[in-house]
Amino acid sequence: MAKKFSELQAQMRPDAQRQVQAKTAALQTTIKLRELRKSLCITQASLARNLRVQQAAISKMESRDDLLLSSLMEFVRGLGGHLVLTASFPDDRTFDLTPQAALPLPAEPARRKSRKPAASNHPTSVTRRP
Repeated sequence: MAKKFSELQAQMRPDAQRQVQAKTAALQTTIKLRELRKSLCITQASLARNLRVQQAAISKMESRDDLLLSSLMEFVRGLGGHLVLTASFPDDRTFDLTPQAALPLPAEPARRKSRKPAASNHPTSVTRRP
């Protein structure tokens, strides 16, 4: 008869149980990044184009156990968002830890088209001195 995983886990050494819990947490993070991207109907290929990286880099990022905060910021930016990081404590205090680079950039002013005359197809004549 099959045993429940919880029964098997209860028989494991404490350090092995901690490893299982850590791996489970890492997999949940991995799933969340992938689910986030998919919930926005964005493919790995289009996200890679937005970030100017190879599609394989997106796949690796989504399956990493541990991700740098800067990488996570880039991932979210590539999806069109910005990362907000908040620390909350049992006494209901919260602290905004959002890195400044994660805040949206001010909109760039619209560039005006130049009113220079169109370039001629004829080469400019050059006068040579003897």
